[in-house]
Amino acid sequence: MTDSKDTSELTFEQAMSELEHIVNQLEQGDLPLEQSLQQFERAVALSRISQQKLQQAEQKVSVLVRQGSQETLQPMSDDEAPSA
Repeated sequence: MTDSKDTSELTFEQAMSELEHIVNQLEQGDLPLEQSLQQFERAVALSRISQQKLQQAEQKVSVLVRQGSQETLQPMSDDEAPSA
């Protein structure tokens, strides 16, 4: 996987994919202790960045919903009516 890649550069999908890979490795139990600890640390970092990206997306959706609820529909004038 991309252990050297900074977690802040990853997309949500990349972070989740790498996190799944690490979890699978750890569940198999074949890694030496030191490597398991390194992978666990990477998994924690990936989990945090994924959580941050989800929170950012949630905030954007919340802002868009609030903006949408403040807008009111205006009737179209005859000049703006689409021609059929």
